[in-house]
Amino acid sequence: MATMQSRDTRTFVAGEDLSAAQFKFVTLEAGNVVDLADSAGENCVGVLLVEGAAGRAVTVVMTGSVMVEAGGTVTAGGAVATDATGRAVDATTSDIIMGYARETGVAAQVIEIELLQGGNASA
Repeated sequence: MATMQSRDTRTFVAGEDLSAAQFKFVTLEAGNVVDLADSAGENCVGVLLVEGAAGRAVTVVMTGSVMVEAGGTVTAGGAVATDATGRAVDATTSDIIMGYARETGVAAQVIEIELLQGGNASA
């Protein structure tokens, strides 16, 4: 069973409508706003915990144990990255590793990962 604990959160302003993006990866953009991750393997600032419309305050988990929506098969213990829709997938070569899966998951399932800030490219 997935859980969330020992997490570090921050409040940002949504740079676009994030009202349907809970548990997805977000990126930090110019003007210190966050947008939904829209490029596979990109570097993300964290996972959206409390969603909101454009221009509204949203809460982002920066590090720690967090729930994230899977975009395909995710392997427990494996490195995860974002897909082009902000969902977690197994990291492949050159993806920025955003954390490690604490459980196995399939597309559209919300799973637990250990989110790391400043991930390195997968080898």
